[in-house]
Amino acid sequence: MPIATDKLLHQIVSRLRLRHLPLLLALERQRSISRVAAELNLSQPAVTKALREIEDIFMTPLFTRTRNGLEPTATGVAVLAHARTTLADADALGRQLSVIEAGRRGRLRIGVIPYTARAVLDAALAYGLGQSPRIAVLVREGTTDELVNALRLHELDCVIARSFYEAGEDIVQQPLYREEPVLVVPSRAQARLARGGLDWKRLAELDWILPPPHTPVRRTINTMFAVAGVAPPLPIVETYSIKPMATLLRSQPDTITIVPRAVAAELADLGDAATLPFSLSWDLPSVGVMWRREAEVNEMVAGMVAALRGVLPPSSA
Repeated sequence: MPIATDKLLHQIVSRLRLRHLPLLLALERQRSISRVAAELNLSQPAVTKALREIEDIFMTPLFTRTRNGLEPTATGVAVLAHARTTLADADALGRQLSVIEAGRRGRLRIGVIPYTARAVLDAALAYGLGQSPRIAVLVREGTTDELVNALRLHELDCVIARSFYEAGEDIVQQPLYREEPVLVVPSRAQARLARGGLDWKRLAELDWILPPPHTPVRRTINTMFAVAGVAPPLPIVETYSIKPMATLLRSQPDTITIVPRAVAAELADLGDAATLPFSLSWDLPSVGVMWRREAEVNEMVAGMVAALRGVLPPSSA
């Protein structure tokens, strides 16, 4: 029987409380009344009573009992999705008010992929710190998939990531720049490895530093080897982090990696690293900035996007 929309809306507005939402998320996570009771330090009857009260508000079950524990119903899935974003917004509001009380303009949460160009990251931070009053900035690093998911969950305000991602109607994106790949080796090995032209088979025998599996850059590098007719190398270390790369290039004479030219410059600045003089190409999509499509424009996000566009040449994307 269809639920009367007006009555349901009245129930949600008048009876649903923020304290109900952590309980629902705990039930989704634990799939057990007893485990939720232990996690929240409540009695099992108290958890059962609270769930019954919440389901009475929505006038339909939110979970069903199965062999594998509690499973959310279709209504439960929809309610849980809103519970996650509502709690994220509540957390963001609390932190926003704290920084405003401390005399700052607000708080901006930015997600960045590991290989973000230094000029772009500098511009993002300079924008927040250059405002009057200043904006408190949180920077979170992750893969494109991780960051876009966090954006959708309202855990981030904007994301600097690869624009190949299927943004969807809820996400806006603007391309910023494309990256040129280069081979990086220890400085003392540069002359030796530069002789004789680009030989993928010979390079594959070296000690490779590669990004983690199932990341866009790793897939792209594997494709470069495949196109050359060479099996992708088995890396000695998998990392996106620049400092471990610099350490390995300094201490291991046969290490090699492929990174964007801007990252190669950072590796050279950190110590014993140099690029090989070979022209490479890859189909890695451009890096762009993304944010949620909302009825009310976030002025801090709009200002940061303008600042990022201002530091890059028009042809860079």
